[in-house]
Amino acid sequence: MGLLDGDTALITGAASGIGRGMARALAREGARLVLSDINVESGEKLARELSAGFVAADLVEPTAARKLFDAAVQALGQISILVHCAAPKRNESETALAVTEAQWDAMVTVGLRAGFVLGQAAGVHMKARGIKGRMLFVTSLHAETPRNLPHYSATKAGQTMLVKELARALGLHGIRVNAIAPGAIPGGGFDASIAAFDKMIPLGRTGTPDDVADMAVALLCDRFSRYVTGTTVAVDGGIALYNWIPFAS
Repeated sequence: MGLLDGDTALITGAASGIGRGMARALAREGARLVLSDINVESGEKLARELSAGFVAADLVEPTAARKLFDAAVQALGQISILVHCAAPKRNESETALAVTEAQWDAMVTVGLRAGFVLGQAAGVHMKARGIKGRMLFVTSLHAETPRNLPHYSATKAGQTMLVKELARALGLHGIRVNAIAPGAIPGGGFDASIAAFDKMIPLGRTGTPDDVADMAVALLCDRFSRYVTGTTVAVDGGIALYNWIPFAS
Protein backbone atom coordinates (compact mmCIF):
# COMPACT_ATOMS: atom_id res chain seq x y z
CA MET A 1 0.00 0.00 0.00
CA GLY A 2 1.39 3.37 -1.02
CA LEU A 3 1.07 6.51 1.07
CA LEU A 4 -0.93 8.19 -1.72
CA ASP A 5 -3.06 5.30 -2.97
CA GLY A 6 -6.29 6.63 -4.45
CA ASP A 7 -4.98 10.15 -4.94
CA THR A 8 -5.03 12.02 -8.24
CA ALA A 9 -2.35 14.68 -8.72
CA LEU A 10 -1.51 17.51 -11.09
CA ILE A 11 2.19 18.44 -11.10
CA THR A 12 3.52 21.48 -12.98
CA GLY A 13 7.16 21.78 -14.00
CA ALA A 14 7.33 18.00 -13.99
CA ALA A 15 9.70 17.32 -16.89
CA SER A 16 13.00 17.83 -15.08
CA GLY A 17 14.80 18.39 -11.80
CA ILE A 18 12.73 18.69 -8.64
CA GLY A 19 9.42 18.37 -10.49
CA ARG A 20 10.50 15.12 -12.11
CA GLY A 21 11.67 13.78 -8.76
CA MET A 22 8.29 14.62 -7.23
CA ALA A 23 6.43 12.97 -10.09
CA ARG A 24 8.35 9.74 -9.64
CA ALA A 25 7.88 9.81 -5.87
CA LEU A 26 4.12 10.40 -6.05
CA ALA A 27 3.71 7.68 -8.65
CA ARG A 28 5.72 5.29 -6.49
CA GLU A 29 3.35 5.98 -3.59
CA GLY A 30 0.29 5.11 -5.65
CA ALA A 31 -1.01 8.44 -6.98
CA ARG A 32 -2.36 8.73 -10.51
CA LEU A 33 -0.81 11.71 -12.25
CA VAL A 34 -1.21 14.37 -14.87
CA LEU A 35 2.15 16.00 -15.57
CA SER A 36 2.64 19.39 -17.17
CA ASP A 37 5.62 21.25 -18.56
CA ILE A 38 6.69 23.48 -21.41
CA ASN A 39 9.21 20.80 -22.43
CA VAL A 40 6.99 18.43 -24.37
CA GLU A 41 9.56 15.80 -25.31
CA SER A 42 10.88 15.27 -21.78
CA GLY A 43 7.41 15.54 -20.27
CA GLU A 44 5.89 12.95 -22.54
CA LYS A 45 8.83 10.61 -21.97
CA LEU A 46 8.36 10.82 -18.20
CA ALA A 47 4.60 10.37 -18.56
CA ARG A 48 5.16 7.13 -20.47
CA GLU A 49 7.59 5.95 -17.80
CA LEU A 50 5.04 6.59 -15.05
CA SER A 51 1.88 5.64 -16.97
CA ALA A 52 0.72 9.21 -16.41
CA GLY A 53 -1.08 11.79 -18.47
CA PHE A 54 0.75 14.79 -19.90
CA VAL A 55 -0.53 18.25 -20.80
CA ALA A 56 1.83 20.71 -22.49
CA ALA A 57 1.34 24.17 -21.00
CA ASP A 58 3.19 27.46 -21.23
CA LEU A 59 2.03 29.15 -18.05
CA VAL A 60 3.18 32.53 -19.31
CA GLU A 61 -0.02 32.55 -21.37
CA PRO A 62 -2.83 34.16 -19.30
CA THR A 63 -5.39 31.38 -19.88
CA ALA A 64 -2.99 28.43 -19.72
CA ALA A 65 -3.29 27.65 -15.99
CA ARG A 66 -7.09 27.44 -16.04
CA LYS A 67 -7.05 25.29 -19.19
CA LEU A 68 -4.43 23.04 -17.63
CA PHE A 69 -6.48 22.45 -14.50
CA ASP A 70 -9.60 21.69 -16.51
CA ALA A 71 -7.66 19.25 -18.71
CA ALA A 72 -6.26 17.49 -15.64
CA VAL A 73 -9.74 17.08 -14.14
CA GLN A 74 -11.01 15.73 -17.42
CA ALA A 75 -8.16 13.21 -17.57
CA LEU A 76 -8.33 12.03 -13.95
CA GLY A 77 -11.96 12.63 -13.03
CA GLN A 78 -10.96 14.74 -10.05
CA ILE A 79 -7.86 16.30 -8.46
CA SER A 80 -6.94 15.61 -4.84
CA ILE A 81 -3.33 16.89 -5.00
CA LEU A 82 -1.86 19.97 -6.68
CA VAL A 83 1.92 20.45 -6.86
CA HIS A 84 3.09 23.74 -8.41
CA CYS A 85 6.76 23.47 -9.30
CA ALA A 86 6.99 25.35 -12.61
CA ALA A 87 9.39 28.30 -12.91
CA PRO A 88 11.12 29.95 -15.88
CA LYS A 89 14.85 29.39 -16.30
CA ARG A 90 17.09 31.96 -14.66
CA ASN A 91 20.78 32.70 -14.18
CA GLU A 92 22.94 34.50 -11.66
CA SER A 93 23.43 37.56 -13.87
CA GLU A 94 19.81 38.62 -13.41
CA THR A 95 20.42 41.15 -10.65
CA ALA A 96 18.12 43.96 -9.58
CA LEU A 97 20.00 46.25 -11.98
CA ALA A 98 19.99 43.84 -14.91
CA VAL A 99 16.74 41.85 -14.94
CA THR A 100 14.40 42.97 -17.69
CA GLU A 101 10.72 43.75 -17.45
CA ALA A 102 10.01 40.77 -19.69
CA GLN A 103 11.96 38.45 -17.38
CA TRP A 104 10.13 39.90 -14.37
CA ASP A 105 6.72 39.46 -15.99
CA ALA A 106 7.42 35.86 -17.04
CA MET A 107 8.65 34.84 -13.60
CA VAL A 108 5.74 36.42 -11.73
CA THR A 109 3.19 35.09 -14.22
CA VAL A 110 4.38 31.49 -14.09
CA GLY A 111 5.16 31.32 -10.39
CA LEU A 112 2.60 33.57 -8.73
CA ARG A 113 -0.27 34.31 -11.11
CA ALA A 114 -0.51 30.73 -12.39
CA GLY A 115 -0.03 29.50 -8.83
CA PHE A 116 -3.00 31.58 -7.70
CA VAL A 117 -5.19 30.44 -10.61
CA LEU A 118 -4.33 26.78 -10.05
CA GLY A 119 -4.67 27.04 -6.27
CA GLN A 120 -8.02 28.79 -6.46
CA ALA A 121 -9.34 26.36 -9.07
CA ALA A 122 -8.15 23.40 -7.02
CA GLY A 123 -9.67 24.81 -3.84
CA VAL A 124 -13.08 25.40 -5.45
CA HIS A 125 -12.96 21.94 -7.04
CA MET A 126 -11.97 20.15 -3.83
CA LYS A 127 -14.50 22.03 -1.69
CA ALA A 128 -17.37 21.37 -4.10
CA ARG A 129 -16.63 17.65 -4.20
CA GLY A 130 -15.85 17.22 -0.51
CA ILE A 131 -12.26 16.19 -1.26
CA LYS A 132 -9.80 16.40 1.65
CA GLY A 133 -7.19 17.65 -0.78
CA ARG A 134 -3.66 18.85 -0.46
CA MET A 135 -1.59 21.45 -2.28
CA LEU A 136 2.17 21.92 -2.31
CA PHE A 137 4.02 24.91 -3.71
CA VAL A 138 7.75 24.70 -4.40
CA THR A 139 9.10 27.99 -3.10
CA SER A 140 12.69 28.84 -2.19
CA LEU A 141 15.04 30.11 0.47
CA HIS A 142 14.96 33.25 -1.71
CA ALA A 143 11.56 34.01 -0.20
CA GLU A 144 13.40 35.01 2.98
CA THR A 145 16.92 35.91 1.79
CA PRO A 146 17.71 38.12 -1.22
CA ARG A 147 20.17 36.94 -3.82
CA ASN A 148 20.85 38.10 -7.38
CA LEU A 149 17.38 37.24 -8.63
CA PRO A 150 14.82 39.89 -7.63
CA HIS A 151 12.04 38.55 -9.87
CA TYR A 152 12.52 35.03 -8.49
CA SER A 153 12.81 36.16 -4.85
CA ALA A 154 9.72 38.35 -5.09
CA THR A 155 7.74 35.56 -6.74
CA LYS A 156 8.72 33.03 -4.08
CA ALA A 157 7.89 35.47 -1.29
CA GLY A 158 4.49 35.97 -2.90
CA GLN A 159 3.95 32.23 -3.16
CA THR A 160 4.75 31.88 0.53
CA MET A 161 1.92 34.27 1.42
CA LEU A 162 -0.40 32.68 -1.15
CA VAL A 163 0.11 29.35 0.63
CA LYS A 164 -0.93 30.94 3.93
CA GLU A 165 -4.01 32.57 2.41
CA LEU A 166 -5.14 29.36 0.72
CA ALA A 167 -4.50 27.36 3.88
CA ARG A 168 -6.57 29.76 5.95
CA ALA A 169 -9.45 29.82 3.46
CA LEU A 170 -9.57 26.06 2.94
CA GLY A 171 -8.66 24.59 6.32
CA LEU A 172 -12.22 24.21 7.56
CA HIS A 173 -12.91 22.08 4.51
CA GLY A 174 -10.12 19.67 5.38
CA ILE A 175 -7.85 20.92 2.60
CA ARG A 176 -4.20 21.39 3.52
CA VAL A 177 -1.81 23.78 1.72
CA ASN A 178 1.94 23.88 2.35
CA ALA A 179 5.20 24.85 0.71
CA ILE A 180 8.60 23.25 0.42
CA ALA A 181 11.75 25.39 0.08
CA PRO A 182 14.65 23.51 -1.50
CA GLY A 183 18.22 24.54 -0.78
CA ALA A 184 21.21 23.87 -3.00
CA ILE A 185 19.85 21.37 -5.52
CA PRO A 186 22.07 21.32 -8.66
CA GLY A 187 20.17 21.69 -11.92
CA GLY A 188 17.42 24.02 -13.01
CA GLY A 189 18.38 27.52 -12.00
CA PHE A 190 21.00 26.63 -9.40
CA ASP A 191 24.73 26.86 -10.13
CA ALA A 192 26.82 24.61 -7.87
CA SER A 193 30.14 25.49 -9.52
CA ILE A 194 31.46 27.44 -6.52
CA ALA A 195 34.65 25.77 -5.30
CA ALA A 196 34.19 23.64 -2.17
CA PHE A 197 30.47 24.50 -2.12
CA ASP A 198 29.70 21.43 -0.05
CA LYS A 199 31.77 22.85 2.79
CA MET A 200 29.26 25.70 3.13
CA ILE A 201 26.45 23.25 3.90
CA PRO A 202 26.21 21.91 7.47
CA LEU A 203 25.23 18.42 6.27
CA GLY A 204 28.23 18.40 3.94
CA ARG A 205 26.65 18.02 0.49
CA THR A 206 24.36 19.61 -2.03
CA GLY A 207 20.90 18.13 -2.22
CA THR A 208 19.15 15.96 -4.79
CA PRO A 209 15.64 16.01 -6.25
CA ASP A 210 14.96 12.84 -4.24
CA ASP A 211 15.71 14.71 -1.00
CA VAL A 212 12.99 17.19 -1.87
CA ALA A 213 10.58 14.59 -3.24
CA ASP A 214 10.67 12.48 -0.08
CA MET A 215 9.69 15.49 2.02
CA ALA A 216 6.98 16.33 -0.51
CA VAL A 217 5.44 12.90 -0.01
CA ALA A 218 5.52 13.42 3.75
CA LEU A 219 3.73 16.78 3.41
CA LEU A 220 1.15 15.40 0.99
CA CYS A 221 0.20 12.26 2.91
CA ASP A 222 -2.06 12.25 5.94
CA ARG A 223 0.01 9.64 7.71
CA PHE A 224 2.81 12.12 8.47
CA SER A 225 1.27 15.59 8.14
CA ARG A 226 -2.48 15.46 8.72
CA TYR A 227 -2.19 18.41 11.18
CA VAL A 228 0.19 20.54 9.07
CA THR A 229 -1.02 23.42 6.91
CA GLY A 230 0.06 26.92 5.96
CA THR A 231 3.74 26.28 6.55
CA THR A 232 6.98 26.12 4.59
CA VAL A 233 9.47 23.31 5.19
CA ALA A 234 13.08 23.94 4.16
CA VAL A 235 14.95 21.00 2.65
CA ASP A 236 18.38 22.59 2.51
CA GLY A 237 20.93 20.59 4.50
CA GLY A 238 21.08 23.56 6.89
CA ILE A 239 22.51 26.06 4.41
CA ALA A 240 20.02 28.74 5.50
CA LEU A 241 21.85 28.84 8.84
CA TYR A 242 24.63 30.77 7.11
CA ASN A 243 24.83 34.00 5.14
CA TRP A 244 26.39 32.01 2.30
CA ILE A 245 25.25 34.00 -0.68
CA PRO A 246 27.86 36.09 -2.55
CA PHE A 247 26.62 39.56 -3.47
CA ALA A 248 27.00 41.00 -6.94
CA SER A 249 28.74 44.35 -7.25
